[in-house]
Amino acid sequence: MKDVIDLIGRIFIAFIFLYEAYDSIKYFKQTKEMMTDYGLTWRQDLLLLGAITFLIIGGILVLIGYRTTLGAGMLLAYYIPVTMIVHSFWNDPEDIRRMESIMFMKNLAVIGGLMIVMVNDSGRYSIKRLFATTRVPSARRG
Repeated sequence: MKDVIDLIGRIFIAFIFLYEAYDSIKYFKQTKEMMTDYGLTWRQDLLLLGAITFLIIGGILVLIGYRTTLGAGMLLAYYIPVTMIVHSFWNDPEDIRRMESIMFMKNLAVIGGLMIVMVNDSGRYSIKRLFATTRVPSARRG
C-alpha cells in the first residue's frame, strides 16, 4: 500500500509543476509581464525558459520515478525563490495579506512534499525499479 500511495503522491506533485510549465508556455507574454510586476526584469526570456525547463524535466523525473532526487531538487530550486518572491505576504497590503499568506503556506507544504520525495526516493512503482529488475536475455552461442 505504501508504494501505491507513494506513486499517487508523486503523480499529484508532478502534475502541479507540469501544469505550471504548460501554463507558462501558453501564457508566455503574460508570464513575462507578471515577472516585470514582481521586479524580475533581468534577462526575462532566459529566466522564464530556464524555469520552464526545470519544471518540465523535474516534473517528469518525479512523475516517472527516475532520479527523483535530481527532479525534486530542480523543482525546489525553482519553487523556493518563486514562493518567496510571489507570495511575500509580509510585504503585501492588508487587503490581500491573508490570501497571500495562505498561498505561501500551501507552497511550503508542496516544498515539504518535494523534500519527502527527495529522501524517500522513488519507491516500487518507478522507471528506476523497472530498469533495475529487467533482465536482458544473453545471446546464446552456437
